[in-house]
Amino acid sequence: MIASARFLVPTFLLSLAASAFAASPAPKPVSADLVVYGGTASGVMTAYSAAKQGLHVVLLEPTRHLGGMVTGGLSATDYAYFPIIGGYTREFYKEAATTYGKGDLDHPTDFLSEPKVGEAIFNRWLKEAKVDVRFGERIKEHGGVEMKGKQVTAFVTEDGTRWEGKIFADCSYEGDAMAEAHVSYVIGREGEEVYNESLAGVRPETPKHQFLWKISPYDDAHKLLPYVDPGPLAKGGSGDKKVQAYNFRLILTNDPANKMPWTKPAGYDAKQFALLTRYVQSYKEHTGKDPVLATVTNPVCFDHAKCDFNNNGPFSTDFIGKSWTYPDASFADREAIWKAHMKYTQDFFYFLATDPSVPQSLRDDTNKWGRAKDEFTDSDGWPRQLYIREGRRMTGMYVMHQADLQTDRTKPDSIAMGSYNSDSHNIQRVAMPDGSVFNEGDVQVAVQPYEISFRAILPKQEQVTNLLVPVCLSASHVAYSSVRMEPQYMMIGQAAGVTAALAIQGNTPVQQVSVDKLQTILRKDGTILHLDQQAHRAQSRIHPQP
Repeated sequence: MIASARFLVPTFLLSLAASAFAASPAPKPVSADLVVYGGTASGVMTAYSAAKQGLHVVLLEPTRHLGGMVTGGLSATDYAYFPIIGGYTREFYKEAATTYGKGDLDHPTDFLSEPKVGEAIFNRWLKEAKVDVRFGERIKEHGGVEMKGKQVTAFVTEDGTRWEGKIFADCSYEGDAMAEAHVSYVIGREGEEVYNESLAGVRPETPKHQFLWKISPYDDAHKLLPYVDPGPLAKGGSGDKKVQAYNFRLILTNDPANKMPWTKPAGYDAKQFALLTRYVQSYKEHTGKDPVLATVTNPVCFDHAKCDFNNNGPFSTDFIGKSWTYPDASFADREAIWKAHMKYTQDFFYFLATDPSVPQSLRDDTNKWGRAKDEFTDSDGWPRQLYIREGRRMTGMYVMHQADLQTDRTKPDSIAMGSYNSDSHNIQRVAMPDGSVFNEGDVQVAVQPYEISFRAILPKQEQVTNLLVPVCLSASHVAYSSVRMEPQYMMIGQAAGVTAALAIQGNTPVQQVSVDKLQTILRKDGTILHLDQQAHRAQSRIHPQP
């Protein structure tokens, strides 16, 4: 069942209640076969598939909403070669498409839907599968995972509740449970020599989302403008601890009856967008076109006059350089980073809509759009989920790397398939010696459909034997930039749920689950595992993406 959210105690009341809490008995432990942490779309699929295999499943979600980015603004599904999307993930998108009178998933736009539609499906599925969903449950920052030897025995949430299980899954974007279980992981970019990857490390040439003409990053006093790093740019191919940019994916509408106006955010300062001003003011001179909202954002539109607005161009919704510390940050520091991203987003759109320095064409077009009143209704139309494109990445039994996407695309232990291009957003914006500004880190390289190894979601057996990691999985920065797409997270989650059931049935570590049994169940439930299987489906049922 889906339990109601726990109300968080206001900070100013914590000290008053401290003695009462100290005197209270510890909360009663809760037991299950599988305990899933993180109600992302992957977490939903992990819990759902395990429940369909007969397990008693508890799903812990720190917020009050299911679906992560799938229901948090990313409506423009990163489908790529969509014939490889199978299993329960395909059923989810089919059910969403049916809402709009579609359902065959014969066309790429069939994979686009409103956040509220996806969230309703996820809630209903878990209710029907009798998954015990607990909202408002975040694991303790320290001591959030209890272990006995190499086995996790319980997740511990902030009020002290122990969630005991036989198998555990960390399906969060942050990988906090994984880290608390002392599983090895990395943050940032490997150097090209680590896995012999030509796309690894610092990218000295990044033609996409780039300043295509010279713009100075300095003001009249030769001080750097906001949101520009002084550099210098490190050597091409060298590794670092930086992660690609995060943003919020806004759902905007041009329906006058449903849109909200842009209002001035608290603490707004237009000066932060001095570099953006220079870009949009010089845009027509260099392109011959008047700038509009699509010049600085990427709208993908769907039913009911709504669009998912993503990053586009050299200065957009990506808050470049402000995500680096997030993966390993404290909860308090993450909250500050989260709020800074939201403020940047609110300021960005208000600036475009109102500032007199913005060309009239861009201001007028921005004001045609507004947040949809019927989405994110408990957060004033602003998305609830920050797009954490990359955080911690486990170093597990097998590390996926560039070759797995390009040359070694088949895997005997495949649990799902990927097909989206290697897609890393920019990582830093740097002042260059020639007086220009340079966005660095963007990678956009096409791939062919490839198979995802079961071992990529498994920690090393010498570290922990009953934990699965479908989201912060084991991959290099280059490989993760493709496999990180939500349909892949969801399909991998389905495999994780089945793995949990097989591990319990066989009383074995997750690393020793029979791949043959796992693949048999996944095929039965419609998962596409291999290149020849997806080719047959494409020829017999589905037209590939043009």
